[in-house]
Amino acid sequence: MPTTRTYLVSGMTCQSCARKVASTVEQLPGISNLDLDLTTGAITLTSDNPINDADVQHAVENAGYRLAEN
Repeated sequence: MPTTRTYLVSGMTCQSCARKVASTVEQLPGISNLDLDLTTGAITLTSDNPINDADVQHAVENAGYRLAEN
């Protein structure tokens, strides 16, 4: 059963930012869909595997951004 999670990314303010984040997060194993809302900074991931928050955080940081505190 697919898993869906939403994260908020700090500092993602333009299309270039969004592409950087998307390109790193899409590399995570099992990600089958990624939706980005540039207005809110939200990324919603759907995966066939359980989504590991630490892996998502690492991918976002590798793109030069950070996850916002919830």
